[in-house]
Amino acid sequence: MDIIKAIAEELKIRPAQVEATVKLIDEGNTIPFIARYRKEVTGALNDEVLRNLHERLLYLRNLEEKKEQVLNSIEEQGKLTDELRAAIVAATTMVAVDDLYLPYRPKRRTRATIAKEKGLEPLANIILLQRLNTPLDTEAAKYIDESKEVMSAEDAISGAKDIIAESISENADYRKYIREYTVEHGMITSKAKDDAESTVYDMYYDFSEAVKKIAGHRVLALNRGESEKILKVSILVEEERLTDYLKKQIIVNEKAETAAVLAEAIEDSYDRLIAPSIEREVRNMLTENAEDGAIKVFGKNLAQLLMQPPIQGKVTLGWDPAFRTGCKLAVVDETGKVLDTTVIFPTEPQKKIEESKKVLKALIKKYGITLISVGNGTASRESEKVIAELLHEISEPVSYVIVNEAGASVYSASKLATEEFPNFDVGQRSAASIARRLQDPLAELVKIEPKAIGVGQYQHDMDQKKLTEALSGVVEDCVNKVGVDLNTASASLLSYISGISKPIAKNIVTYREENGKFTKRSDLKKVPKLGPKAFEQSAGFMRIMGGANPLDATSVHPESYDIAKALLEKLGVGLNELGSAKAHEATSKIKDYKALSEELNIGEYSLRDIVKELDKPARDPRLDMPKPILRTDVMELTDLTPGMVLKGTVRNVIDFGAFVDIGVHQDGLVHVSEMSERYIKHPLDAVSVGDVVDVKVLSVDVKKKRIQLTMKGI
Repeated sequence: MDIIKAIAEELKIRPAQVEATVKLIDEGNTIPFIARYRKEVTGALNDEVLRNLHERLLYLRNLEEKKEQVLNSIEEQGKLTDELRAAIVAATTMVAVDDLYLPYRPKRRTRATIAKEKGLEPLANIILLQRLNTPLDTEAAKYIDESKEVMSAEDAISGAKDIIAESISENADYRKYIREYTVEHGMITSKAKDDAESTVYDMYYDFSEAVKKIAGHRVLALNRGESEKILKVSILVEEERLTDYLKKQIIVNEKAETAAVLAEAIEDSYDRLIAPSIEREVRNMLTENAEDGAIKVFGKNLAQLLMQPPIQGKVTLGWDPAFRTGCKLAVVDETGKVLDTTVIFPTEPQKKIEESKKVLKALIKKYGITLISVGNGTASRESEKVIAELLHEISEPVSYVIVNEAGASVYSASKLATEEFPNFDVGQRSAASIARRLQDPLAELVKIEPKAIGVGQYQHDMDQKKLTEALSGVVEDCVNKVGVDLNTASASLLSYISGISKPIAKNIVTYREENGKFTKRSDLKKVPKLGPKAFEQSAGFMRIMGGANPLDATSVHPESYDIAKALLEKLGVGLNELGSAKAHEATSKIKDYKALSEELNIGEYSLRDIVKELDKPARDPRLDMPKPILRTDVMELTDLTPGMVLKGTVRNVIDFGAFVDIGVHQDGLVHVSEMSERYIKHPLDAVSVGDVVDVKVLSVDVKKKRIQLTMKGI
């Protein structure tokens, strides 16, 4: 297989782009580095295309490796024909290779292998030839052998049928046809188990949908219901049509003595071997596709969450709500440093509201708190009421934000949190994390395992290795898009930088602690185990603010410093004037980038990136994202009425809609059909996590705590 050509056709890019990218990957370059600093080589492929390319490259290389193993195995058995070799070499999927290998795969002992041990394979071949002129019983009687437990002609025929049934089930063409027919015409059904009571799976208690149409989230729901032993799931297909297909392929002489026995073997092969196997394969395919779709949605949600704009320059109070154990508070300064921690008990059972307000007022006055970050977990609603009351009682300009605290408890009990806050308990760490994830979501959320952040669906049910790899790639892309301050970044944040492993990240922090702040990027070369390749991959994403060289604070790579300086000289802008009005005016006058790139001997893509950096050095891409909604008052579920228009924040996007925080404790659901007047194939086509949207209340079910919203007609 021509892997380069296959990937180019699949991703609709030029083969030269694929070839160049593969070469860069094989040389040890990371996706963020290739996307940012090798645009000329790849033709400016973005990180999403590059990751898809890398994924397909791995799959197709594994496929070629598997083909080689299969060919060697069959050749060792002395059964490799030219025709079989050609079919295996031409296969484009793992499933196709598996189908071709099935008859030659080492097997556990089956009914067919037992029959072969009894010497019944020649009889099976006679039946398959369909040329027998004498009665089959007469022919079968020749194979009676009491020493092999073949006691009668009937025993011999039964064993021969087992051999035939297995050979039919292993035919690659038959399997391909039946698999495709099942996908095209099959129905996936589910029934409640006899003793099932009302559960979240009620809609699947008598469910049926075409295999080719079923949505991924329903596949994952069925899988979970089945694993919890609430549902019985199966795939139904017209069995008679498929056994008729097999009979037409196999029975060439319907008048032969063997026709009836062959028909029995075919039906047994389908019922006992083919149907269960194909059902497993189709369900695995559905699950794999559903997981891929869910991972893609989770990845996009995670990227949007990580790229939420930081709220800078505010002393923030982190509030981890709880009932019995009290609400943990952490005061965090503008840089994320924890100034104070305490516990208050405004909620049940103590309900010391006035005492708690007194503590809060003292903290606000002492530290100049202007923002309260409240976790959305248990007792969040009760805490919010206390905060809203408090804000009406004080003169200081303080507002609050409800933040998604998913993963805060995971982080607070982790080894990383223990190292960061050795003298804090888990509640204090959690409160600090809740404050910091509002100040700088990216820097804080990278400390938490991506799948624990809670912006996906069914993430705990899917292939954890695949999920972790995909989400790690998302985090890596986000961290590298933003860049990190080399003198303040934590080891967990640094470990996502291109070319930096976890051990090297720890070495950077250790070096910084022992030698003081980095003053120039080249100092990175002094960090233990950070070699030339790691420096090349990482340097452009590291920022040194107020260092010796102003370019070290930008995303201009050190390999391009000479060109950047030559460009500045040509524009008449000094190195210390980056980002100034003068630099903006000079860069805005550049019209012919092609001619200038040739003059400076640099690619046009790279030149444009450098010019952008000279105009707005290290501009944070998160600043273009919608800002969180700051609140000063609280709403109840009972305050909502149909027709009410509200502003809300998208908290999660799933296959069938989006959950929107409208300021009450329960997020409302905007179904995909309520997102736009035009047809929306997937909710992500209309909204993203973090978007601030206008919504109208359609209905409110106070008992079930369900809010239906619409974005139409506003």
